[in-house]
Amino acid sequence: MKQLDFQHILLVRTDRIGDVLLTLPMIPVLKSHYADAKISMLVSDYTCDLISGIKGIAEVLRYTRNGKPRPFFEILNMLRNYRFDAAVAVYPRFRIALLLWLARIPIRIGTGYRWYSFLFNRRVYEHRKTVAKHEAEYNIALLRPIGCSTQTVPYISIDLSEQERQAADGWCNDHGIQKDKPLVVLHPGSGGSAHSWAVKHFAELATALCHRSIQVVLAGGKEENELITSLAKQSHPEVKTLTGGLSIRQYAALMEKSKVFVANSTGPLHLAANVGTAVVGLYSPVVVMSPKRWGPLTEKKVIFVPDPEKCVRCKGGKCRANDCMEQITVEEVVEAVMKFIV
Repeated sequence: MKQLDFQHILLVRTDRIGDVLLTLPMIPVLKSHYADAKISMLVSDYTCDLISGIKGIAEVLRYTRNGKPRPFFEILNMLRNYRFDAAVAVYPRFRIALLLWLARIPIRIGTGYRWYSFLFNRRVYEHRKTVAKHEAEYNIALLRPIGCSTQTVPYISIDLSEQERQAADGWCNDHGIQKDKPLVVLHPGSGGSAHSWAVKHFAELATALCHRSIQVVLAGGKEENELITSLAKQSHPEVKTLTGGLSIRQYAALMEKSKVFVANSTGPLHLAANVGTAVVGLYSPVVVMSPKRWGPLTEKKVIFVPDPEKCVRCKGGKCRANDCMEQITVEEVVEAVMKFIV
């Protein structure tokens, strides 16, 4: 394919933390083919601060304000003013496709399988529901129409500042976390993105780890305060809780300080992997939710996936609830965590 001349490329990914983190490998792939092009990202305000300052991103643009999409013509005028040469709709939605088309961006890349795909003039025909490869690989494949390819998924990290690390240190000091004892963070929430391990098991896991002289933090977002507080009451009295008080990047700094991060298939699991922390992931056997597509990009991991054939309710058929997740025992998760405690 003839090499094109791009001055400014836009990546659009307006959903959650994990989705955005798995989009980041597109940046070094683009840079390897278009070294002089600026690359910007259009994301939700929820993830904007997380990826600000990442090497290779010229600017992070906000698609939402206070959690709601910004007015249509406000975004349209912004896109027109930036005069992008190309845009990639990594998270395809009709509103986004229409905005890119009305902004008259010359090359608009997106899936070929939506009714509004005619708004893209470079279409990629891949059904992600077949789970033939990882989400990051699907994302990179969207760059094929402009001549970009790679044999591997490149690594790109979030560089935390000293101030963010100091904030995490301050939180640890305020909550009695000792530097000379291993720390494990448990994140029981999942945001409804996947079938989850029962929250009561996280309380049992926290208690079991405390009995092994491991410091444990039960963590979640502000909206999960009730859940985390309830779990703490069911756990060992030395368990600490975190729901708010730290920014997402400061939370990443706390993850960086911990030996292991345990969670369901959720965005913070990918964030922990990104900052180099060992992760234990608890995944649903549903194909579209599998670690083959949504697994963390790290070698330091243990992943649990129940056998759907052994589920007492589904018996190998369509997944109906979280029953299959009961196959994952607290004892084996404890054993997985201990592999990374040195």
